[in-house]
Amino acid sequence: MGKTQVYNPYLPLDTYIPDGEPHVFEDRVYIYGSHDAEGGDCYCLLDYECWSAPVNDLTAWRNEGIIYRAEQCRHYSKERQDMYAPDVVRGNDGRYYLYYDLSGRGDHGFDGPISVAVCDEPAGQYEYYGDVQYPDGRPLLRYIPFDPAVLNDNGHIYLTYGWGLGVDTHSFPLRLTMPNVMSRIFNKSVEEIKSEEPDSILGANLVELQDDMLTVKSEPVRIFPAKNNTQKGSEVRKHSFYEGASLRKFGDLYYFIYSSHVNHELCYATSRFPDRDYTYRGVIVSNGDIGMNGRKPKDRLAATGTNHGSIECINGRYYIFYHRLTHASAFSRQGCAEPIEITENGKISQVEMTSCGLNGEPLNGKGTYPAAICCNLTNGNMPHIYKYAAHPIPNINHEGSDRFVKGMTDGTLAGYKYFLFNGNTGIRVRTRGANGKLIVMSDTKEPLAELALDASDAWKESDEIEVHLKGKCPLYFLYQGRGEIDFLEFSLS
Repeated sequence: MGKTQVYNPYLPLDTYIPDGEPHVFEDRVYIYGSHDAEGGDCYCLLDYECWSAPVNDLTAWRNEGIIYRAEQCRHYSKERQDMYAPDVVRGNDGRYYLYYDLSGRGDHGFDGPISVAVCDEPAGQYEYYGDVQYPDGRPLLRYIPFDPAVLNDNGHIYLTYGWGLGVDTHSFPLRLTMPNVMSRIFNKSVEEIKSEEPDSILGANLVELQDDMLTVKSEPVRIFPAKNNTQKGSEVRKHSFYEGASLRKFGDLYYFIYSSHVNHELCYATSRFPDRDYTYRGVIVSNGDIGMNGRKPKDRLAATGTNHGSIECINGRYYIFYHRLTHASAFSRQGCAEPIEITENGKISQVEMTSCGLNGEPLNGKGTYPAAICCNLTNGNMPHIYKYAAHPIPNINHEGSDRFVKGMTDGTLAGYKYFLFNGNTGIRVRTRGANGKLIVMSDTKEPLAELALDASDAWKESDEIEVHLKGKCPLYFLYQGRGEIDFLEFSLS
């Protein structure tokens, strides 16, 4: 494929680091996120694995290894060990602080506290440091201490956190916001929950920390609402806060990036102040391309589900980091990224999912590519997944050392954006499964050629067909056949 390239997902295909918070420290960009298992049956493993790359070469990702384990936290127990989305910030003392909440099962869900580990290096071995607390030593448990993220704004340390109950796009079960129901969900007393009305315990919050990185300077404040506290018919109500609160600052504007209650999209709001007056500005990315060019949820271009990430400026260019689903479940998520543009007035337009992501340019129109880097994968009826897909769907999967597109049935489309072609191009594919054919297209309405597929239980390479493509183009493979196939890779020559 010529020079080294990077595609989405940007880490190796056997690596699952969702909820990515990207940060540039010195001359490297570091990714801090959760750690899913390949083909796992629950969110997050019991550790945090870090990856990094030089800011001037986003193709050269390096595994920094495990930087922190659940068992290192003093709150670790049989009931409390789930390590959800973390974040890291450099303190005013030059050390690095990792913020997380060790969540539990049953009555020990999102009830805090937010804990902190510390290290002298961005990706060294972190050690438990303490819990976010009031000056008198009481842990900060107000609202819902979940998904912490941190910003060092010229010496001011701002911590954001919160939760908002994610729901589908058609309904909102208001009964879930009743104090007696939330009392059971969040392990808080009814009186404590009622004391926060009318603000509610649901929503995104901000608090400033002292230089010790643990002690709050004042009570937290609400900076963005959950759906139960939004005006009917407003844009905010359509894209209210759910989780993944992340605060960044570019120029004179603070950018609040978050996962909305519809679950598949990352949205943003801006303000001139860190702690108030945020205005909803729009969607940055959806992991089903819902909203792009007016696309409706029923026409999603991939199975959608939980999304979480943030923005970072790397070597002068802005990127949004997010994640996609694999294995027809919500439990094996992979990090992806796309370049974005920020206008002079702070506006970010929604970007589409691509296969080239951090590459900075289209992928080379020559070489062999894994089928699993498809940015679109749809049978025309893809679901939103909360745990597992209710019915069989095409999905990114694995078997041994192979990562591939599994379960393509008649009418399934796998799409790759974008490649740089230079005229006549030979295409071959490796598949297994039923007899059928793959229709090759660069426009989903205009077939270019057909690849005949012979039935085989083992991976089998097709004959080569030739198409004429010039310039930056997407590439689509549409399966037609009575049976089902798996798709391993394709070669361009």
